[in-house]
Amino acid sequence: MSKIDHSLFSANQHALEKEYEVCPQCGSELVIRNSKSGPFLGCASYPKCDFIRPLAQHDTQQIKVLDDSPCPECGNPLVVKNGRYGMFIGCTGYPECHYIVHDEKEPDAEVLPACPKCKKGQLVARSNKFGKTFYSCDSYPSCKYTLNFKPIEHTCPECQWPVMMQKQMTNSVVLQCPQKSCSHKITVSE
Repeated sequence: MSKIDHSLFSANQHALEKEYEVCPQCGSELVIRNSKSGPFLGCASYPKCDFIRPLAQHDTQQIKVLDDSPCPECGNPLVVKNGRYGMFIGCTGYPECHYIVHDEKEPDAEVLPACPKCKKGQLVARSNKFGKTFYSCDSYPSCKYTLNFKPIEHTCPECQWPVMMQKQMTNSVVLQCPQKSCSHKITVSE
């Protein structure tokens, strides 16, 4: 412990602070401020000067132009870029063409039943902000029908609801009616 130089560690300074950076509007010192969105640089003479700037600059940088890959929308070559959310491939004619290559896997061509509530839309698989899959009607604003488990086109013998949910249990698969008033279960052997 005696080999540590304690002068390097100062509790009154933030590790990301830059010494004596000046405000471009008024010439005062820029200091690190905190908000509910996180830290940012702001002017030290705040009420008089309202200059703020994010700590990290997220400029998109071009890394390599892919001359052999034309953009399917405009024909310009594609480019590998490093942006705010990491690396991606986009079009070199950016302001005019907004094409970005998405390497998301195509969902399986699984046919889900029609929406039993509105009888106009189709049930589709969606993901919430935590990545968990749920199923809802594709005519969303007008129909807000959702299920947390995979819908199966099977009429409930108790209430005659046209859709049941498939739940995977430890030893078997259970079909359960999604209606709260019914909740009838059918055990299906695997």
